[in-house]
Amino acid sequence: TTNATTTITMTMATMHRFLSSLLAFAAILASVLPSTSSFTIPINKLSQPLPTRAFSTTNNRSPVSPLGSGAPSDTDSYADDKVVPPVVGSASERVEDCKRSLIEQCDAHEVGSGYSSGIENKIRELEQLGEDAGFGQASSLSGLMSGEWELIYASDDITRSSPFFWAFRRAFPDSSDQIFSITDAIPAPIKMVGPATQTFDIDSNARPVTGTLVSRVKVATLGGVATSMMTTRCSVLNADGLDGLRLKVETTKPEDSTILQKLGPLGEMLNESAPPFPSGEALEQVEPGSSEIVMRTTYCDEGLRVTMNDFRLGEDVFVWKRVKFGSGNTVSL
Repeated sequence: TTNATTTITMTMATMHRFLSSLLAFAAILASVLPSTSSFTIPINKLSQPLPTRAFSTTNNRSPVSPLGSGAPSDTDSYADDKVVPPVVGSASERVEDCKRSLIEQCDAHEVGSGYSSGIENKIRELEQLGEDAGFGQASSLSGLMSGEWELIYASDDITRSSPFFWAFRRAFPDSSDQIFSITDAIPAPIKMVGPATQTFDIDSNARPVTGTLVSRVKVATLGGVATSMMTTRCSVLNADGLDGLRLKVETTKPEDSTILQKLGPLGEMLNESAPPFPSGEALEQVEPGSSEIVMRTTYCDEGLRVTMNDFRLGEDVFVWKRVKFGSGNTVSL
């Protein structure tokens, strides 16, 4: 009886890992069948350069505190008086009011349900207010990116918040949408996705800026009986301007499988010993350079972050709420 129970549990674990792999390892399918017509990449796109944006080296804004918040820094001209000028106070209030409204709209909009014009209009308003007042800027150097963040808005499926899918689009620009539509069409309760979190550990003092990103998306299959965390690990290569981070996708792996946990010590051993899929290496074999992406963060302060896929600006938009602070170094701007 014990052997039969173990066999059934391991079979369920296998089914769960298969469905999870279908959701997050589309690159495996692509690398196994690279010669089929649906995966053919035009030769003139194989060396498609990663887009970059020009940044002014002149900063005409008022001094910004090391935390990038509305509070004045020790270097501000009015810091000695310990009085915040009314214009700064009102600017800070406008930013806080806009943030509050944005979070309320995100909370009312089911994450993963797709694009919302109201939310994205509010995002643009926050970006403009932050830029005008000098709040939430220079995310690459402020040190505020470090820490754990939870996704509260995604303009597309929750899984698209993972850098793996950004890189996958670069490797398969003509067929990625078709592949994504297959996994997106799997209905609940067979497939349920979320929540999604990202954890940054960035040394903003280093030159170039370095660090790591761990992206986790919870995936439930078999009617919620089996869950796992689809985990993509990235290295931070450098800063791309004042608000971008150039990332390299390294590995992707389903972690913390509840089915394997039911096997006790054996399941724990299988969960820990299973090697991660080298997703970055697989994508590089399809298109050199595709494993590198740029995460553009247009606003980031102590509690809220707005991030976009630089390769698809205006299309892949995500809002993150801070869960906890990290240990990343902060530099004075």
